[in-house]
Amino acid sequence: MKENNPLKLFSVKRILLPLLIGIGVAVWLVYKDMRQDSDVLLQIVRSWTWQASMYLLLAVCCGIMRDLMYMYRIRLLSDKQLSWKQSFQVIMLWEFGSAITPSVVGGSALAFFIVSLEGIPVGRSTAIVMITALLDELFYIVIAPLTILAVGVSSAFHTDFRFNVFGSQFGEVQVFFLGYGFMCLLTVIILVAIFFFPKGFRRLLYNMASRKPFRRWKNKMEKMGDDIVTSSVEFKGKGPLFWIKAYLCTVLSWTSRFVVLNFILLAFSPVSDHLLVYARQLIMWIVLCISPTPGSSGIAEFAFPLFIGEFMKEGTHAAIALVWRGFTYYPYIILGLLVLPYWTKRVIDRKKKKV
Repeated sequence: MKENNPLKLFSVKRILLPLLIGIGVAVWLVYKDMRQDSDVLLQIVRSWTWQASMYLLLAVCCGIMRDLMYMYRIRLLSDKQLSWKQSFQVIMLWEFGSAITPSVVGGSALAFFIVSLEGIPVGRSTAIVMITALLDELFYIVIAPLTILAVGVSSAFHTDFRFNVFGSQFGEVQVFFLGYGFMCLLTVIILVAIFFFPKGFRRLLYNMASRKPFRRWKNKMEKMGDDIVTSSVEFKGKGPLFWIKAYLCTVLSWTSRFVVLNFILLAFSPVSDHLLVYARQLIMWIVLCISPTPGSSGIAEFAFPLFIGEFMKEGTHAAIALVWRGFTYYPYIILGLLVLPYWTKRVIDRKKKKV
């Protein structure tokens, strides 16, 4: 990746692939449902009420709240070095990157690059992205077990989901605990690197930089190690209020992300147990995180009825899945495409001014 033109990060192939997979699978599932019972979808259209429109509007508001909390959090972590405009563009491109890369990889690799091009030192950018990941993992580590225990383990884990890896079959319980264990491990690594042994992390980068495969990046890796130590001192000096704000933003953003589906379901059918819907989403999230497809395209549409199907009328599963993805996935591809040229021009112009 050449840093002189960030547009090279987002090729046409990267963008079209998840769109084609996701929309293709969704259309096929809708067609399959309509073949089984075409009257159900027509009944939904005919019985549409102002309440349904209101619930979808609330879903939009939750999506906006999610992004506002992300923006506030990254401004907080950057000590307001990022303006609101910069924060908006960074978050949109971060989500865009997540949408066009395999879910198992995630958008963090692109996030380091995006944040550093905003004029924040590489090491500090690394620390910001790592702490963002830490806060996200802590949300899941705390909230997921509490929610599952609140609704009951037997009610939360109640699907026929199966995941095959190298001939071995895993059910949803095994996949959940594998994913949960990995999140705990990642959390420990970030805590150790940033808050307990930053100098040890710097030594690790220095040692790696001296080895043949990494020598071409020796200066950058050593600078990253130095910046990590500096950033560690800064973040360790933050008071309790700073971390309370950062964590509350994280909880609000993730809760808003998941509550979007609750409102979408209310628009199409009555839902009595919203906490159970929330718990099922937390479990489904683990499955989507291990998806090899960009932005979980295809996998999300198939997994959706398995986890959420009982809360929908028969024959509407695929249509509601398409609406759900239309609220939580496709907008970030569109917004990313709109933001990318302006952001690229701005960061390139700033580089030219420095030269």
